[in-house]
Amino acid sequence: MSELIQKLTEGKIDFEGQKFVERISRDTLIAGTAISFLAGLGLQSLQVTFGLFALFVVALAIAVIPPWPSYNRHPVKWLPVKETKAE
Repeated sequence: MSELIQKLTEGKIDFEGQKFVERISRDTLIAGTAISFLAGLGLQSLQVTFGLFALFVVALAIAVIPPWPSYNRHPVKWLPVKETKAE
């Protein structure tokens, strides 16, 4: 059980996964802002605007904060350590 918790909280994602998360975040925030603004404007309600935007932010957090396995499809292969001669 503790191994599963440690694996979930470690948060390892690769560079491609970081790029993907950044794109998801940017696109979701832009779309959420536009949709929230238009819904609030149409209904003439700031409560609707901020409530809808808050739902977008919560959904985005659920989608990008955990290190889902799909964010680590291209793990970095590090070069082996070279031995140096001490003089």
